[in-house]
Amino acid sequence: MDRRVFVKSGALALVTMGLSPSFLRGMAYGMELKNVPRGKTLVCLFQRGAADGLNVVVPHGEQAYYDMRPTIAVARPGQAAGAIDLDGFFGLHPSLAPLKPLWDQKLLAPIHAVGSPSTSRSHFDAQDFMETGTPDVKGTPDGWLNRLLAVEGTCQQCQAEPFRAVAMTAQTPRILEGPAETIAMSSLGEFSVRATGSEAERLEALYRTGSADLVHGTGQEMFDAVKLLKNANPQQYAARNSAVYPKTQFGQRLMQIAQLIKSNVGLEVAFADVGGWDTHVNQGNGTGQLAGRLDDFAKSLAAFTQDMGDQMNDVLVLTMSEFGRTARENGNRGTDHGHATAFFALGGGVKGGKVYGKWPGLAPEQLNEGRDLKLTTDFRTVFSEVAVKHLGASRVEKIFPGYTGGPQEWLGLV
Repeated sequence: MDRRVFVKSGALALVTMGLSPSFLRGMAYGMELKNVPRGKTLVCLFQRGAADGLNVVVPHGEQAYYDMRPTIAVARPGQAAGAIDLDGFFGLHPSLAPLKPLWDQKLLAPIHAVGSPSTSRSHFDAQDFMETGTPDVKGTPDGWLNRLLAVEGTCQQCQAEPFRAVAMTAQTPRILEGPAETIAMSSLGEFSVRATGSEAERLEALYRTGSADLVHGTGQEMFDAVKLLKNANPQQYAARNSAVYPKTQFGQRLMQIAQLIKSNVGLEVAFADVGGWDTHVNQGNGTGQLAGRLDDFAKSLAAFTQDMGDQMNDVLVLTMSEFGRTARENGNRGTDHGHATAFFALGGGVKGGKVYGKWPGLAPEQLNEGRDLKLTTDFRTVFSEVAVKHLGASRVEKIFPGYTGGPQEWLGLV
């Protein structure tokens, strides 16, 4: 097979594996992969739809919360379907009970009154601003996680690792768009299936026997990685420490992220999202619609942490949502698009057992525009602290262009 045919056939075969065109170019030019040591991993989880932070991390110590939510407020600790007390003022929604042991072990840190300084109440715009890391700036070409990978690479080999950044999504999310190589896949099983068959076998044979000036070690290491995933057999994966993942899409994606981390394929950044947080109607309180969503969320996170065991020392999970909900319930026993919300940081390097962020209060004069929880922590403050302290980033100004905050604003949660 001549070179033109090889490049054409090889590119088509690799595209079916879900690899970005930039990765194909890297392989064509013979970039080498290094043996990947175990390092730090950041797992970003996006709660799409605007999660109601006030019912997730409940300010049960503030009477105004109950005054504004006569039917959907989560009851105080000790009452039926009541909040799980954390510090005498804040509590977890009862469906988040699987996370309470992680709080007790100081692995879990809620962050309240956090979000985007943008006043947009559009899901599309707010998600775009949070994923690009540039609030109120439309047209930013890349996501902040991709910029982190692109500008903070310690070596060329690191940037060539095919599994350095993986999104467990059908398409590359906005947060990972950009020049750094990424992979998006719905599941490991799908990725493995796409990497099998006669076409892949013929391509692998070409990598083994091809001319050294055209085909370099990258190709064989890529196939080795694919084989590793295939041999791991996602359908037969056995979680450690008796962890049981929910059979939901979110639970299964977290399980596969755990599998990738354990496979030592150089995973530095993982991403997954979960929808269903847009609770305009019949939101519920300690039970109901939101409670069901939080049940899956908590059980999946708890299973992931239990499955990872001691490896959680090298893993940090960061949750986010584009904005929160209105402080007052609406006429449909739900909440409308708001402003600040609550995030979670989870991992061995997290200084857990404390609710972070300055609480603004819920009195009428303390609300944003008279209707929402006021923002006191810019999401970029949290993201930049995690990037620097967990992944060792040093060029925050490149990762979050236009952001003027610095270490003096960090919360000290890592």
